[in-house]
Amino acid sequence: MEKFQEIGNILDSMKPDLEKFYEKGQNAAGTRIRKELNNIRKICADLRKEIQDIKTSRKS
Repeated sequence: MEKFQEIGNILDSMKPDLEKFYEKGQNAAGTRIRKELNNIRKICADLRKEIQDIKTSRKS
């Protein structure tokens, strides 16, 4: 549950950079967005593994 909250926090923190990139055309904001999306991808992979481990342990 903690990782899910972390993903939400990252998404919320990205809003100003999304506006800067799409509305103001700031390319540096796009770089920051891509970096945070990569962090989200890593957290999602960890969350996915954690869920699978829990499912597996419940079957035993």
